Amino acid sequence: MARGLRQLGPLRLAIAALLLAAALFVALNSWKLPQLTNAEAALYDVRVAALAKPVDSDKRITLVVYTPDTNRKTGKISPVDRTVMAQALVNIGKLGAKAVGVDVLLDSAQPDDPLLHAALKDIPVPVYLAFATSKASPEFISWEQEQDLRRTMQAVRGPTVQPASILLDNDADNVSRRWPTHKAGMPSLLSVAMTEHTADADPRFGNFAGAIRFRRPASSDRPVFDEIPIDFLADPDTAALTEAQIRGRYVLIGAHFSDFDKIDTPFTRTNTLIMGEKQTIGVAIHATMLAQLLDKALPAALPQWARVLGALIAVVLGAATAAVRVRTWQLALAVIAQLAGFLAFPFLLQRAGFDTLNLPAVGWPLGWAIAYTAVGAALRAINAAQREFAQGALGKYLPRSVAAEILRNPDRLSLHGEKRAIYCLFSDLEGFTKLTHAVEPEMIARLLNDYLDRLSAVVLAHGGTLDKFVGDAVVAFWGAPIAYEDDAARAVKAARAMYEAGEAFRRSVPAGVPPIGRTRVGLHYGEAIVGNFGGEGRIQYTALGDAMNTAARLESANKPLGTTVLASREVAEQVGFASFRPMGSVTLRGRATPVEVFELVGDGDDEGGRLAAALVAAHAAGDAAALQVLAGQVAPLAKQDPALATLVRRLEETAPGESYGLG
Repeated sequence: MARGLRQLGPLRLAIAALLLAAALFVALNSWKLPQLTNAEAALYDVRVAALAKPVDSDKRITLVVYTPDTNRKTGKISPVDRTVMAQALVNIGKLGAKAVGVDVLLDSAQPDDPLLHAALKDIPVPVYLAFATSKASPEFISWEQEQDLRRTMQAVRGPTVQPASILLDNDADNVSRRWPTHKAGMPSLLSVAMTEHTADADPRFGNFAGAIRFRRPASSDRPVFDEIPIDFLADPDTAALTEAQIRGRYVLIGAHFSDFDKIDTPFTRTNTLIMGEKQTIGVAIHATMLAQLLDKALPAALPQWARVLGALIAVVLGAATAAVRVRTWQLALAVIAQLAGFLAFPFLLQRAGFDTLNLPAVGWPLGWAIAYTAVGAALRAINAAQREFAQGALGKYLPRSVAAEILRNPDRLSLHGEKRAIYCLFSDLEGFTKLTHAVEPEMIARLLNDYLDRLSAVVLAHGGTLDKFVGDAVVAFWGAPIAYEDDAARAVKAARAMYEAGEAFRRSVPAGVPPIGRTRVGLHYGEAIVGNFGGEGRIQYTALGDAMNTAARLESANKPLGTTVLASREVAEQVGFASFRPMGSVTLRGRATPVEVFELVGDGDDEGGRLAAALVAAHAAGDAAALQVLAGQVAPLAKQDPALATLVRRLEETAPGESYGLG
């Protein structure tokens, strides 16, 4: 973790932190951000419209409305005819309404005002007249209108006539979604005022500013609220026909014109998909709030801590999803599941009766997306740094195929020590140390670089891993970081090729340089600890353990044994003995356990291999006579094959079953 942060760098780390902070901010405040408010409102409207309860006509509330036909009959459009209102109020009172709310501003003085005032004074049921101040609604009410309203209230106010607020708080997109907040100097809201002195009163709605509960009609021919033209109620003969729709009900008087007092609701935006609804008349909004109050349908409010917790969960999920390392299809399923959860959760809350107005239904998934992007970008930067590190660290020490595989799948390169069975190789250039005292440093550097380039190329060409250079010595291994089935064959071929490359180097040295010795190679197969060691400041991918030490001892054993490429039995067993000839059992310097060693020879060394195998077999059997005969056969070859002559000498100096100590 700490290393990853360092690889990210302070600038990228600061950017990632800022993005995560932005993600949390968006997840908490999406309803307040201009770019997101419309999206949040649109999703809220879909929730409301989709989950709105279908109901039959509400038998508690009736709308009495001015219509275009009323205006044509009276010859008045604005202000609406007050004689008709006076006559309707008289009949509503006689029919026994529970209370009357008037959603019509009685501001401009009219000749028939005395008739209306008289009707209001005499009406036996409570009446609540629309009232507003210019301070509470400066965009709709002028100071002059306010004075007219005050004069009207002064003229009619009494035990049964009181003012009520008809102001609505539409959102920025001019959609009515929430109960209006109570404003200073204003009476109670119309729906609250009409019930506050009745058994239907619910004081919780006095200062409620949450969501309006909208309902939809169960049938297109049965509206949520009965609606009667006001001129129908103004006529005593036809008014009697409406008694069932008036008696014992709350009656709201307003206007139903095609181009006046029409308000958008959550149904408006979704009309083509769900409701077929368009704009709603203002008096119907008041009726909707009144019905909600009568049903005591106060939605449960989500506490602020729940919103904060939801935002934190969204951001953490986004960050965790970007950080988790799974298959692509698993990641896709996780992303789809989370986004589906973000989409469904607000609907579930709405259905459960919670107020999801101001719930960040867009903010949470957007915060998730920002966090996912921030962490994903940071991880990509870390991966790029690690890839650059791997490419730089491995490019000079691994074959291209192995390096490419590790870059595609970094997990293949363990960044800690692990036990692996590997083929360990040590090589050394005979007499090079003495050469450094006889040649100028510049020439030594040139010769050494040339030599190491040749041997490094051999290792990489045969799929090996370059461990290190120790002076003129090359250390390499096969089987890590990636193991292949033919690692044994590759290692053996590389050992032979390194000897041949050393011979080619000897022939290529410039004139005047003293003769250079042979390249000797030791090869062993066994377990070692491989991985990155040295600390984070300076690391090296290397192998440690007895297998590496054994290979180093085998390389040193070449000198006293007269061999060039010496391998342990463990190597010969892996590839077969055809390319090897046995060199007996020796006790390597610094080791107590004997090791059976074999010299790697060419395919044409049938005679030398036959003699070596026969010598070792005769020695093991304790057959001194056979050993003497074989020694005689080796004598003519001793000059051309010093390793074979040395083998005879060692076997003669040791007892059967005894190993030769190299000291």
